Amino acid sequence: MTDTAFAPAAPATRDTKSARFRLEGMTCASCVLRAERVLTAQPGVERAVVNLSTETADVSYHAPADPAAMAAALAKAGYPAREITVVLGVEGMTCAACTGRVERVLKAQPGVKDAVANLALRRATVTLFEGGAAPEVLAAAVSKAGYAAVPLEEAAPHDPAAEVRRLARETAVAGVLTLPVFGVEMGGHLVPAFHHWLMGVVPVAQLWLAQFVLVTLVLVGPGRRFFAKGIPALLRGSPDMNSLVAVGTGAAWAYSTVVTFAPALVPEGSRAVYFEAAAVIVVLILLGRTLEARARGRAGAAIARLVGMQPKVARLEDGSDVPVASLVPGMRVLVRPGERVAVDGVVVAGASAVDESMLTGEPVPVSKHAGDAVTGGTVNGTGAITVEVRQVGAATVLARIVAMVEEAQGTKLPVQALVDRVTLWFVPVVMGIAVLAAAGWLLAGQGIAAALVAGVSVLIIACPCAMGLATPVSILVGTGRAAELGVLFRKGEALQRLAEVGVVGFDKTGTLTEGRPVVTDMVGADVLAEAAAVEAGSEHPLAGAVLAEAAARGLALPLAEGFRAVPGYGARAVVGGAEVCVGSQRMFAEVPEALRAAAERLAAEGKGLLFVGDDRTARGLIAVADPVKPRAKAALEALRGMGLRVAMVTGDNAVTAAAIAARLGMDDVKAGVLPEGKGDAVRAMGGGVAFVGDGINDAPALAAAEVGLAMGTGTDVAIEAGDVVLMSGDPLGVADAVTISRATMRNIRQNLIWAFGYNAALIPVAAGLLVPFGGPQLSPMLAAGAMGLSSVFVLSNALRLKTVRGARG
Repeated sequence: MTDTAFAPAAPATRDTKSARFRLEGMTCASCVLRAERVLTAQPGVERAVVNLSTETADVSYHAPADPAAMAAALAKAGYPAREITVVLGVEGMTCAACTGRVERVLKAQPGVKDAVANLALRRATVTLFEGGAAPEVLAAAVSKAGYAAVPLEEAAPHDPAAEVRRLARETAVAGVLTLPVFGVEMGGHLVPAFHHWLMGVVPVAQLWLAQFVLVTLVLVGPGRRFFAKGIPALLRGSPDMNSLVAVGTGAAWAYSTVVTFAPALVPEGSRAVYFEAAAVIVVLILLGRTLEARARGRAGAAIARLVGMQPKVARLEDGSDVPVASLVPGMRVLVRPGERVAVDGVVVAGASAVDESMLTGEPVPVSKHAGDAVTGGTVNGTGAITVEVRQVGAATVLARIVAMVEEAQGTKLPVQALVDRVTLWFVPVVMGIAVLAAAGWLLAGQGIAAALVAGVSVLIIACPCAMGLATPVSILVGTGRAAELGVLFRKGEALQRLAEVGVVGFDKTGTLTEGRPVVTDMVGADVLAEAAAVEAGSEHPLAGAVLAEAAARGLALPLAEGFRAVPGYGARAVVGGAEVCVGSQRMFAEVPEALRAAAERLAAEGKGLLFVGDDRTARGLIAVADPVKPRAKAALEALRGMGLRVAMVTGDNAVTAAAIAARLGMDDVKAGVLPEGKGDAVRAMGGGVAFVGDGINDAPALAAAEVGLAMGTGTDVAIEAGDVVLMSGDPLGVADAVTISRATMRNIRQNLIWAFGYNAALIPVAAGLLVPFGGPQLSPMLAAGAMGLSSVFVLSNALRLKTVRGARG
């Protein structure tokens, strides 16, 4: 992939651009012509050349045409342009204005369809058409805009602890240098006697000179970061939070420097220095960023714990230790009691109980024997087991979970659109308000010093950090907490959509029920061993349940000879010298009244029936059913308690569906629905529908629903079609998902109300609009403290999501 495919090539006019798409679905010359006609029909497209052999489309165009619109037209015609996703690690973003700037720079690059920058994760996710700008080109464009960017795979692992230590060190240095300045100025204001004593000991000119030296060290040392990023951003016409701080502190320092070294240039009544304001602003903002970095580290702790659960070393059968990264499928590793399972694989020797709570959220260990699958990162119990490696690297369950969570955390919710629109103009508007505030004080005859205080206070108080963090940090914590509960949000948007649904539809088999038939009742003579002997040769779905029940009871099966299936009736074989028949009631000429009555009762419960007897008379009856999951009823009650309506959509027959629904207290049941009709059934429920399923036949319904929740114990097709994956297969996980979703959206709303309300309330106060009415005016130092606390509030509020309790406790 190169970026040259999108570079202008011999443009016909100065504004003509060129684009190349790699297409799918073209099979012949008519496809080529159709694709060319679709492209040339777009307003602004000057020329389009489609090549069948290379599967490319080269387009020359000008406004209003753009690559995204052309790609949409191609997709509608059946020739979608291939897309790829590039993730960049981006350092230097500090506020919502920064993320907006990064996104605009990326969207301007050749072939980019969309870009989302995430302040909490320090990442930018770019969706572009294959053949567009290379990752290195995208990273270079972002770096040129003032933010250090590299493709994620090349980025050094982010160490939150190191960042906290670095910021704490800078805060401490700035604090030590600022303390004497703060003590001299504020001590003099608070204790007049101290002020008079100091003025008698040290001339004011020398005091101001000492303050100049100390504050200059603060600004060129720990405070340099604000100027290094803020001034270039200001000169580029895209000011950010650093620009506000740089202009505010720089203005206070410059004015004080003029008063110190050239007092004649300033009216006598305005000769005062504000060195302490510039220095204290830097200290408070650095302190706020230190607290913010610490909180961000805690916010990402869930995903860090998941990554840390994968052991780095595994022990082979011969006792040697090897790096997990060097394992390949087919190798065998030993897992001793108490150790973490190193790989995804299958137990080939030994038995134990494995704690899979990191995967499913369930605290009860799961018994494992030969043939059972185990997952890397889970904890072995008291037994030693030998595991054959099946999946490694990115194919492991843990790696896929981490990838799913990271993808969800990096997305932008629809609610973020409001923040984006506001922050696009926020910083320039604030700078304008600061200028107007300063001009207003000057026009009111209050002097340049008062004007400076008002302007600097507005610049410092109006930081967009809180707005930039309000949504992504809540997503970060919320999805992390969900993962701890065994709920994986594959798509971040599902967090918002799930909080808004009003109906939850369930598949029956494998979702509300176990998905495997078991023997539930036996009536009449004890015929289980005989039935199992016959069914050993059968492929009927109920045969497995009979064999499993016999094995569970430890029955020794007699030899069955002459097995013969009787289509529509059952099967028969000779067992112990006598013929034994197993099948439906119509297979027998005589059925005792007691068996008939029991059969009617069990059939009404939706159970499958197997009569057992000789070639004429039934002697016993075995009932088989797909049992309801233990916590299915509790899950439905929990959802109803949240104000949600629940429904069942199943392909099973009406009798069985009604029986299961009656046990679960469900009234809304749609039975006998074919797989292709499940999507229509979901759409018929109206808007705001979530659907829960586990099988291939549920994929249409999962895709049609507003939010699809797939059981992690189900098929890969269902999991891929779902927006949310419930790893344990427990229906109570649906209630957990809704709980997390609602809590996260409530948290985001709280953050946004605070972020917007804080600025709306305090910018006028900082500008001094309340002073003529006897109200207060914030000093620059108080403004800096309030600004820092606003971000800390948003982060602390988001961290409360770590304590959200699921329905399973």
